Amino acid sequence: MAVFGTTFPVRYYETDQMRVVHHSNYIRYFENARNQMMVDLGFPIERCEEELGVMIPIVSVECHFKHPARMGDVLTATAEFDRVPMAKMIIKQTVVNQDGDLCAEGQVVLGFIDSKTFRPTRCPEVLCKLIEQKL
Repeated sequence: MAVFGTTFPVRYYETDQMRVVHHSNYIRYFENARNQMMVDLGFPIERCEEELGVMIPIVSVECHFKHPARMGDVLTATAEFDRVPMAKMIIKQTVVNQDGDLCAEGQVVLGFIDSKTFRPTRCPEVLCKLIEQKL
């Protein structure tokens, strides 16, 4: 299993009148962790698109809310995978606060498509190898 994460403060504009993080922001937090995962793997998403012509769209998102994140919290969003992808990549995701309270957890399924034809394709070999090294 490989776990990647990023830490950041809750920003005012992410909250509602009760100073609680609006639910829509957790999907952004998940994305931040996945982007950091790709950077930490040494293969940022833009490199995959520019060099290989492969885009990585979201197929589905699942998010379960557990504990409210609030203004003033410092959150850590994580992205975790446990196998080398083939036609899709399944990422387990969490958001926890500075006290270790689980604010949200979920799963994101990503696909791979050719940027010219928009047809499904397999995970690029170079990315598979980088993921395999982390498992």
